[in-house]
Amino acid sequence: MWIFLAFLSVPLIEIALFIQVGGLIGLWPTLAIVILTAVLGTLLLRAQGRMALEDLQRSFSELNDPTEPLAHGAMILVAGALLLTPGFFTDAVGFALLMPPVRVAVMRWARKRVRVTRFEMGPQQDPRMHRPPPQDDVIDGEFTEVPPNKPPNHPGSGWTKH
Repeated sequence: MWIFLAFLSVPLIEIALFIQVGGLIGLWPTLAIVILTAVLGTLLLRAQGRMALEDLQRSFSELNDPTEPLAHGAMILVAGALLLTPGFFTDAVGFALLMPPVRVAVMRWARKRVRVTRFEMGPQQDPRMHRPPPQDDVIDGEFTEVPPNKPPNHPGSGWTKH
């Protein structure tokens, strides 16, 4: 139901804002503002996205919880989609999501409403399995050494030279 209301109300808000702003400053300045915000938003999005990706890579390399960098990256992605959508309301929401304090506030709001039942990092024992996880990186297997000048034992597919 909420998605339906969003898809209904956002275009109505955008149309009303276009009419109001276009009536005040005219058609061409209104279109120039829309194009300018898209270009400016794209530049800001690239910088913020690069920083979010670096934060995510740092959390992975330090084996920290990647939840927050992933959420920031997702919000930056949504901000980019909103900034590329023509309109004043979507631009305002997109620019707001590019500001780190707004993203932190959204994360705080979401944490109150989302319940994580389980989070694990690193090798863990699957509760459905009755054996402990392996403690080393040894893979048991068999091999046969092939001499380097041995001709193939098949006629070939015609796609390679033998």
